Amino acid sequence: MKKFLKFIPLFILALILTACGTAQDKGKTSESKPKTQDFPVTITDGVGNKVTINKKPQRIVSLLPSNTETAFALGLDKEIVGVSDFDNYPEQVKDREKIGGQEFNIEKIISLKPDIVLATASNAHNSKDGLKQLENANIKVIVVNDASSFDDVYKSIELIGEATGTKEKAQEIVDGMKSKVADIKAKAEGISKENQQKVWIEVSAPPTIYTTGKGTFMGEMLDTLGAKNIAGDKEGWIQFSEEAVVKANPDVMILTYGYYDKDAVNNVYKRKSWKEVAAIKNKRVYNVDSDKVSRSGPRLAEGLEEMAKAIYPDTFK
Repeated sequence: MKKFLKFIPLFILALILTACGTAQDKGKTSESKPKTQDFPVTITDGVGNKVTINKKPQRIVSLLPSNTETAFALGLDKEIVGVSDFDNYPEQVKDREKIGGQEFNIEKIISLKPDIVLATASNAHNSKDGLKQLENANIKVIVVNDASSFDDVYKSIELIGEATGTKEKAQEIVDGMKSKVADIKAKAEGISKENQQKVWIEVSAPPTIYTTGKGTFMGEMLDTLGAKNIAGDKEGWIQFSEEAVVKANPDVMILTYGYYDKDAVNNVYKRKSWKEVAAIKNKRVYNVDSDKVSRSGPRLAEGLEEMAKAIYPDTFK
């Protein structure tokens, strides 16, 4: 979660919350198994706390969808016993106990008898008393760093991997993400300046329009693609007027709210006052998966790829 979430409307918060082959070591055969990670292990979590975990966690509760996605990607399916009300990926989360949303249920968490709880820096700031209750119940609380960049996400994946005895798998995931991002960036660098697109990202529809600027995953994605974010001189999540967007005349429009407005793209095409905008005239309005482009988890690189295909379809076929 981003440090500026408390300054934005709840629907943006909901969007962000709802909305993150094994490589073999040289000389090993395909039958070789990952090296077992030794415990106890002492980690420094996302807020600087040193936490000692005596043995590999067998029961895990996650307080945020991005942490949950990471844990599942690390192969911790059987260990995850509780997730937040906002969790929607992967499919298996439907079968897990729900422990609440923005306000999590301490008693419920304790009843699940977790070895560790994967919290966030935002939880640590807003729910100090609740996390302290968990610690008093002899539950290890791992505060995962807030993330607003790809590098931050790599760190959080590595942290969860170290805390859960899946350090090797975490490195594999991070390496895969970095490789995908590097490949996409290399392709984007081949796009001429004349063909670089002006992009408008819309995370909520009129009458109250919000977009994303610097210091966000989507802002970083546009930078990686060499595309111009028409709100790129702003920081974080920004409210924009329709007049300002029309005046900026974006070549491409990216929507992130199609998960609740199934006719989002067509509704944009129907905006009478926008009919002269290049993206409207040229039928270049697209919806992307909100979670993939805003959730700080392993699918973020897929979100970049989805964004690339929408903005530069000829380059990213």
